[in-house]
Amino acid sequence: MNFALILFTATLVTGGVWLVDHLLQRYRPAARRAEGAKLPLLVEYARSFFPVILAVFLLRSFLVEPFKIPSGSMIPTLQIGDFILVNKYEYGIRLPVINQKVLSLGEPQRGDVMVFRFPQDERLDYIKRVVGVPGDTIEYRADKRLIINGRPVAWTPTSEYAYEAGGLNWVRGQQYREALDAGTHTSLVVPSMPPVIEHQVQGDFAFRDNCRYENAGFRCTVPVGHYFMMGDNRDASNDSRYWGFVPDRNIVGRAFFIWWNFDDFATALKNLGAPKRIGRLIADV
Repeated sequence: MNFALILFTATLVTGGVWLVDHLLQRYRPAARRAEGAKLPLLVEYARSFFPVILAVFLLRSFLVEPFKIPSGSMIPTLQIGDFILVNKYEYGIRLPVINQKVLSLGEPQRGDVMVFRFPQDERLDYIKRVVGVPGDTIEYRADKRLIINGRPVAWTPTSEYAYEAGGLNWVRGQQYREALDAGTHTSLVVPSMPPVIEHQVQGDFAFRDNCRYENAGFRCTVPVGHYFMMGDNRDASNDSRYWGFVPDRNIVGRAFFIWWNFDDFATALKNLGAPKRIGRLIADV
């Protein structure tokens, strides 16, 4: 569902009804209502909803947009059910609906958590971490350590982590603090898993020739105007390893804030304590 298009259409319809009624009342005496006459229902609704819909449309298009995390690909940084806010202007001002950049204000950095339209189906929004910017060469091997432009990314093991992946299926992995340009973050790996599952790699994504896959891992060079994305839950993430690079035109914005999580709120209420996730900056998780 293209919610931006729905909002845009609703803004045009309600604003159009209000404007037409205003012009008729001002410039067409025969159509003027008697003083104190009740507004037609359609006009009344348009006048009431137009300012609200317009404000939401502008806020969502140019400032911040809310999203809900649907999967575990960003565990432990983001949990299923987190409601987050995305900064829509940090990487540039884009026209709503068509997503055309009209003013550049900045570029994604390695380490940013970014929302983007999935290159294989632009009706879907994905969220991953930027690990490669244009011109970078990304390598990922059996030891699960990122190598960027020939240099291993600094990382420090912290603790084990377990989560429920579905039903009674528990996944146990090792957490690392990983350092990229935007700061440090936690990644999660399962040492027994391969760095990439080769048969799941799509063979027809754009710039496929920029990547080389083998049993021990892969090596990809990021083309101009594109980004390489990976989930923090490295062994349970459908990301650039499998479907390629994210073009600049698909960028939605940078995720920066967790504003709600029902499970976190319920746990805090049950324990008479403060929520652990609600109200936190993603960079501080």
